[in-house]
Amino acid sequence: MLNTPFELVTGLGFAGFLLLLLAMPLAFWAAASQSGATLVRLLVALANLLFTTQLILRWWQSGHFPISNLYESLCFLAWACTLTQLLVERAWPSPIVAAAATPMGLGCIAFASFALPDQLQSAAPLVPALRSSWLVMHVSVIMVSYAALLVGSLLSLAVLVTDRDQALELRSSSIGSGGFRQASSVGDAGAVQLHAVELSTNEQLDSLSYRTITVGFLMLTVGIVSGAVWANEAWGSYWSWDPKETWALICWLVYAAYLHTRLSRGWQGRRPALVAVVGLVVIAVCYIGVNLLGIGLHSYGWFLSIPMNTQAVL
Repeated sequence: MLNTPFELVTGLGFAGFLLLLLAMPLAFWAAASQSGATLVRLLVALANLLFTTQLILRWWQSGHFPISNLYESLCFLAWACTLTQLLVERAWPSPIVAAAATPMGLGCIAFASFALPDQLQSAAPLVPALRSSWLVMHVSVIMVSYAALLVGSLLSLAVLVTDRDQALELRSSSIGSGGFRQASSVGDAGAVQLHAVELSTNEQLDSLSYRTITVGFLMLTVGIVSGAVWANEAWGSYWSWDPKETWALICWLVYAAYLHTRLSRGWQGRRPALVAVVGLVVIAVCYIGVNLLGIGLHSYGWFLSIPMNTQAVL
């Protein structure tokens, strides 16, 4: 009875994968040639629409919000990454943004579609611990925060590889996004006139990265707090030093350090970008690596030895 919806769900994911696979080389070509990336944005928007349809169909098929196992969370992360990319490109429609962010959405849906076995891709009833309204609140916020942090960190990586031979002297504030005005004297009376100065590519990337990571960090904080409340409700303890909890805390500390260096020490450009790139590795370990170890309450990704009915989420 569920074979047809299951095939449609996986087919929608595969179609989104093909669109992103086509968009990625076009994004790199547009970034290299300094041409427009309208076609790339269209392909990413279509892929995001397919992922939205896939998640809605999966929700209808399984009867619960589609973030209960590794396959569903990867599809949700691909959806969140493509949506974040589209929002960032709306702020600054540059092909560099598409070239930096598209591989993340492509990697998520590729891993979900081709690396996971069929039994993990199939929908299964929720275990009792997951039958809570906190599931949607905690997991969805965490996944969206991962998407924002990943895209922001990839933009920081772009700061490191773009115009490497040029000194990076930022003229925007750590919080500001776009304009810088240069004062100059006009006339004999000494009147001051402000002239708008266009920010360079690296300055734009740095600003977008900072703003995106800030949003992701705030959502990660909300996700960790909601997870602690849920844990206390389910197991009577706010924090148990589960491996996933520990790595989530490490992830939070890394990005807290990133924001601290920007706000308190005034770092901009390549130095905080290095911290953000470290965050990429930490998120990969937190989201995929810890799951594959198959230990703790969040080990739903260890599909080689843990039965389906004992898998937990995140």
